[in-house]
Amino acid sequence: MIPALMPTYNRADLAFERGEGASLWTEDGRRFLDFGAGIATTSLGHAHPHLTQVIAEQAGRVMHVSNLYRVPQAERLAARHVAASFADSVFFCNSGAEANEGMVKAVRKYHAENGHPERFHMICFEGAFHGRTLAMLSATGNEKYLAGFGPPVEGFSHVPFGNMNAVRDAIGPATAGIMIEPIQGEGGVRPADLRFLKELRAVCDEYGLLLALDEVQTGMGRSGKLWAHQWAGIEPDVMSSAKGIGGGFPLGAVLAKEHVAKHLKPGTHGTTYGGGPLACAAGNAVLDVVLAPGFLDGVDRVARNLWRGLLGLADRHASVVDGVQGAGLLVGLKLKPAVANTELQAAAVREGLLTVAAGMNVLRVAPPLIITDAEVAEAIACLDRALAALTPKAA
Repeated sequence: MIPALMPTYNRADLAFERGEGASLWTEDGRRFLDFGAGIATTSLGHAHPHLTQVIAEQAGRVMHVSNLYRVPQAERLAARHVAASFADSVFFCNSGAEANEGMVKAVRKYHAENGHPERFHMICFEGAFHGRTLAMLSATGNEKYLAGFGPPVEGFSHVPFGNMNAVRDAIGPATAGIMIEPIQGEGGVRPADLRFLKELRAVCDEYGLLLALDEVQTGMGRSGKLWAHQWAGIEPDVMSSAKGIGGGFPLGAVLAKEHVAKHLKPGTHGTTYGGGPLACAAGNAVLDVVLAPGFLDGVDRVARNLWRGLLGLADRHASVVDGVQGAGLLVGLKLKPAVANTELQAAAVREGLLTVAAGMNVLRVAPPLIITDAEVAEAIACLDRALAALTPKAA
């Protein structure tokens, strides 16, 4: 018999009863250090006192009213994001895939409203992951994810990640924009070269294209800056966000400059749940913490400490680890073919550490932004023991 909960996931046999900070406890009392953060989502860790208090207080007042009415919590959250970013206007939704759908619609609408409805095609990149809706599966381009769901949605092509010549060759009369993750999370924790991001901005300006950044996983402080593209000193035309923006509460957003946002008028896009009082209260609570003086500097400092620890592991376990890649608190151990990342993930669980597998045989490490140096040291020690257990005896 099929289980009552549809079997769309290969779930680990772990159920967590409670959490605090970067720690989770199972129902039988085992403690795990959480360096997966719900796939880079619980940005403030578990049971953060400010976040949980704000959510509880808002839930006791009003949870949902729909977008038929003003939502002051959304208005305040949008104004704060505009003040802290490139954007002039924000649309709130529920998830990363939904934010990416909205972002692509905004790009297409921009060109249609400017007299070029034929420009609807997005250049995407090999190794990308943009979500599980039909259109975002097509933007992702992974044949494994597309299998069985009919023909791909029209309007997406894929070029090698980081290849500027391929980008230029792909531009044609129907091209509307370029869509890229500053760091490919699911695709193997691969950061785009900062020079490449600058060149993408320049080529978009040259050809009248829109630069659309998917910062669902990389944004909200995970790179050590509020948004990962800030390291390159560029600004997109439109950007998606989700995951850490709500600290674990479902929330997504499309942030855009005025020349893009002004075309999404009433009736062109919408959502029932998106931008509700409860979700936006959570989003404001996250900003209270992340925008506090010195917080992002602390994220950057601890992230560099984690990076040094992972480099040390790569040196000590050279027969298993091929290298370290990523940026900020979205980093990974690239493993040699002899050891699968799922094997290391399971070995880390046996040592009390939670991580996330990624593409290209990479073990992804994406802890909450509030981790300490002591927790970094504990995680490195866990990985050290896990790697030792998997090291071939000949080595």
